[in-house]
Amino acid sequence: MRLVIAKCSVDYVGRLSAHLPPATRLLMVKADGSVSIHADDRAYKPLNWMSPPCRLEEAPGVWRVVNKAGEELRITLEEIFQDTSYELGVDPGLRKDGVEAHLQELLAANPETLGEGFTLIRREYMTAIGPVDLLCRDGAQGTVAVEVKRRGEIDGVEQLTRYLELLNRDPLLAPVAGVFAAQEIKPQARVLATDRGIRCVVVDYDKLRGIERDELTLF
Repeated sequence: MRLVIAKCSVDYVGRLSAHLPPATRLLMVKADGSVSIHADDRAYKPLNWMSPPCRLEEAPGVWRVVNKAGEELRITLEEIFQDTSYELGVDPGLRKDGVEAHLQELLAANPETLGEGFTLIRREYMTAIGPVDLLCRDGAQGTVAVEVKRRGEIDGVEQLTRYLELLNRDPLLAPVAGVFAAQEIKPQARVLATDRGIRCVVVDYDKLRGIERDELTLF
């Protein structure tokens, strides 16, 4: 990963146009080729970014990041304060606790819980950045990547987003949709998932295990 702190302005030229005036920002270049621009005022979402596949062309005072559609992220550098690269290696992903692991196992055995007509392709489908919990087909025979959590939070949505970006480069799988499945999904995670076209599914763990609840209900 390459981290550059610089005073820069940014222009996005494509289906939409956007401009960021000069300011000091963090430029992040990841091993997958993605480039993102960050300010110091938000937890996770960059000001602008270009997802892979794309290419970075560097010239004195300017970076051009161009994707396969010809859209361009143009970064004009006025002053560079720091330019550092780190080799992070392969990330093992978020480790699941016992409930998450069992929930994944139960959903693999009962994929229709995730949607009508769902069938399992493979559990723990390996990618270059870690295993996708479940790879399924939906009722229309489309490919679906499923991330399973006990508690669904923003980091789980981010993890699934990275998997989807990678899987959608494979012509044998694309297009790949995403499902974020959890016993509980935090409102912020749901908003982020919806913004990224990821469907959320709240799973009843006890029902999957065949345990009837003792609470009395009105209906």
